[in-house]
Amino acid sequence: MTLDAALSAAFAGCWPPRFEEALRYPVFGGGKRVRPLLVLAAHEAVGGGSDVGPALAAAVAVELVHTYSLVHDDLPCMDDDDVRRGRPTVHKVYDDGAAVLVGDGLLTLAFQVLAEAPHPAEVRIAMVGALARAAGPAGMVAGQAADVGLGGPVTTLEALQRLHAGKTGALLTASAVLGGLSAHGPAPALEALQRYGRAVGMAFQLADDVLDADQDAGDDGPPSYVKLLGVDETARRARALADEAIAAVEGLARPEPLRWLAAFTVERSV
Repeated sequence: MTLDAALSAAFAGCWPPRFEEALRYPVFGGGKRVRPLLVLAAHEAVGGGSDVGPALAAAVAVELVHTYSLVHDDLPCMDDDDVRRGRPTVHKVYDDGAAVLVGDGLLTLAFQVLAEAPHPAEVRIAMVGALARAAGPAGMVAGQAADVGLGGPVTTLEALQRLHAGKTGALLTASAVLGGLSAHGPAPALEALQRYGRAVGMAFQLADDVLDADQDAGDDGPPSYVKLLGVDETARRARALADEAIAAVEGLARPEPLRWLAAFTVERSV
């Protein structure tokens, strides 16, 4: 089964039909699928082999959580965005209330998918815990809270790093760890994947800031590494972090896909 087929299958039983349509709309609206690809790459790296079937549940779950966060981010009470990936956002196609429910539904469905994954109970529990910690108020949601000002002004490099370690890095790190768990990887491999995920997560955000440098310029733009460090230094740090990520997983059985993803993180143009 392909990743998109597994994502589609996750919506079986959702109703009413108009709500299922709304749930599917942001999930199949494009995107790079970096987080589920990271799950699959980590699964292979730890020794799971080319059969990605055991990792599909985790890959689906992280993409559902990521998509829910985008749907809520786009709401008028948050970033108030009308377009995502070249299409109208969920609240523009449906309405604000529907968008809130779509986000709620995707988040909850992610944990159902993990709870029903074809793994021993102890592995499923570890997966649920890893994703909950990454997505919750000590991880992604904490970073989003800081982003809307609940932690005060973000004016220092330390504050910006902490914000993005939650908002962007936590789910990317969890994706790598979930891939390792799906392959029943040993503790040293999971620790290597966690180091890899943290480095890739920070590199991803640094690279984003370089790509968005012109768009985010000016006093009214969001805080960014480019504003604090400049374009050249931000790009240099992104490359150094990608190298750090690659070094972290060199000892794994098949690190090649993880190497490629780390390089893609800093070399992409979108």
